[in-house]
Amino acid sequence: LSAFGPYAQETTVAFSQLGTQGLYLITGDTGAGKTTLFDGITFALYGEASGANREPAMLRSSYAPGSVPTFVELTFQCGEDLYTVRRNPEYRRPAKRGDKLVTEKADAHLLFPDGRPPVTGNREVTKAVRELVGLDRVQFSRVAMIAQGEFLQLLLAKTEERSKIFREIFRTGPYQKLQEALRAEAAQGKQEYEALSQRIGQQ
Repeated sequence: LSAFGPYAQETTVAFSQLGTQGLYLITGDTGAGKTTLFDGITFALYGEASGANREPAMLRSSYAPGSVPTFVELTFQCGEDLYTVRRNPEYRRPAKRGDKLVTEKADAHLLFPDGRPPVTGNREVTKAVRELVGLDRVQFSRVAMIAQGEFLQLLLAKTEERSKIFREIFRTGPYQKLQEALRAEAAQGKQEYEALSQRIGQQ
């Protein structure tokens, strides 16, 4: 994280030191930057904060010197491969010459482990991340990283919504299609059976 939320300078959080299994609680005093860690992860992946009330333009640290760039860089593992995504929101910064303020445009880069050319651009990176992870931002926030006050959204979600989320996680879409095809075939067979039964009864 760099000039992001309350993190005025570049700050590295080594989540890999916590291991690869288990649940982790991020705790601390009010204003310590707990939610910003959620925002940083979600923003890096999807270009949006973890909560619905924080726009990307609000993520630039008001404590950061003008020379410090705002960005988030996240290295994450998907399957056996490591990917790195770097993204910055649009924000205003001092010009390199003069006293004017200039706009730093939002941008994003996704690096692949096999040496493929990186994906660039906010929309393109977000699309590539969704394909890799199998979840959109809302689903990711509900199942992988539950921000403060949002845990009940998953617990209280309707069965259909929970089924959709878990179907995306475990990629069970083909089984659902098979189930629907079998259900339709069974319904058709029942109709044919009832029609034949009625004809037999008439005879």
